[in-house]
Amino acid sequence: MTVREAQDSALFANRRLQRKLPLESIQVVLEELRKNGNLEWLDKNKTSFLIMWRRPEEWGKLIYQWVSKNGLTNSVFTLYELASGDDTENEEFHGLDETMLLRALQALQQEHKAEIITLDDGRGVKFF
Repeated sequence: MTVREAQDSALFANRRLQRKLPLESIQVVLEELRKNGNLEWLDKNKTSFLIMWRRPEEWGKLIYQWVSKNGLTNSVFTLYELASGDDTENEEFHGLDETMLLRALQALQQEHKAEIITLDDGRGVKFF
């Protein structure tokens, strides 16, 4: 999303009252989200951004808790199985966007809890 798009969104604009938050104020809100780890700027000019419900590390923690709880360490999963499989249907990370899933798995990889691998039909992950 861009900052200009945000200014026209329902979050920062009230069409009924015909009022919207000034760009400078929106920048302050967005920067606060960035400081908390819930926003990432997608360009150097800070015009495009990605808002994250949870940080990648938080998603990784949820995924690893599920793996541990179900005794699935030393198991290999495809990204599809994690995000869309029947086994994860009741988990908060079910349906997670692949980009965020990869970031979560990269966070786990840095903690030596997982390794992202290439499979014949795409990417997967092995948990430790």
